[in-house]
Amino acid sequence: MTGNQGTAAQADEAEGPRRRPRRAGRTVLALLVAAAVVVPVSAAARPAVPAPAPAALPAGAGPQERYDAHRANAARAAGMAEAHGDRHRADHLRALADPGHRLLDFDARGGGRVTEVLGDLATARRVTVLVPGSDTTLDTYERFRAGAVALHDRLGPGTAVVAWLGYDTPGTVSTEVATTGRADEAAGPLTRFVQQLHGVNPRAGISLLCHSYGSVVCGRAAPGLRAVTDIAVFGSPGTGADSVAGLHTTARVWAGRGGDDWIAGVPHTHVTVAGTTVGFGADPVSAGFGARVFPAGPGGHSDYLKPGSVALDSLARIVLGTDRAATPKDTTRD
Repeated sequence: MTGNQGTAAQADEAEGPRRRPRRAGRTVLALLVAAAVVVPVSAAARPAVPAPAPAALPAGAGPQERYDAHRANAARAAGMAEAHGDRHRADHLRALADPGHRLLDFDARGGGRVTEVLGDLATARRVTVLVPGSDTTLDTYERFRAGAVALHDRLGPGTAVVAWLGYDTPGTVSTEVATTGRADEAAGPLTRFVQQLHGVNPRAGISLLCHSYGSVVCGRAAPGLRAVTDIAVFGSPGTGADSVAGLHTTARVWAGRGGDDWIAGVPHTHVTVAGTTVGFGADPVSAGFGARVFPAGPGGHSDYLKPGSVALDSLARIVLGTDRAATPKDTTRD
């Protein structure tokens, strides 16, 4: 072996530990590409549950009229689900028909759409919109809502939290969860909804908190979210951009990841094959992305809005405007 060959071999050996994770990431990404391009996506994992069309509301309907109409629609949907033999769906729909739910929008068809407000939108000084990730449907909505309740409790008086299940979320085990398709469809509705919120209360500070695949939705909507002061992504596979600058937003951008969140193992890159883009770009908590990284504690992928958690406290401070800086070292511990 010549001296040059020996030097090259030593370099390869030294590079080995660093190359292996990159190779593993490329392997996973290649598999995702193959699945997204080749494997046909099933339209539904189970037979559709019958449901009524959304409530028809007159122009200029007030908040209480909206709440009453959507709760009545949820009660009707529960009866249809019960008659169909889906007691699980019927139970969730009955819960939404309870007078304690203030539904701004509701549609029981398919996976379902729900937009619910906690607090008073018209008088709140701070309004935040929670955007959920994969596998959030009518059947799992109460879990999503519990996070909204915990956040509202932590924020206190003078605030409003909106649980926005305003799009068809992808399944965690699906080809769609690795592409921007569902996020592209959701970006327009989210942008219009935020504009409506701003119209209701122009003086309120509006923030977006985006979990998991929801951060891809927020990333796609970001250029049109001019009324938003802060966008926080957490448990994020990426935003669809390689840097904060690529989001084309004037909002402050925050990112956090719990120490036990499996999303850290997702390849943070993107490729396009046969017109399909797979992957979501740079890791939002990496220094190169340029977000303000907030402390997220040791929790897992579903722990960010748990009462008393480090992550919940960090997100509340972002919403309230009391946290203006964070450092990368705080990503997984406080």
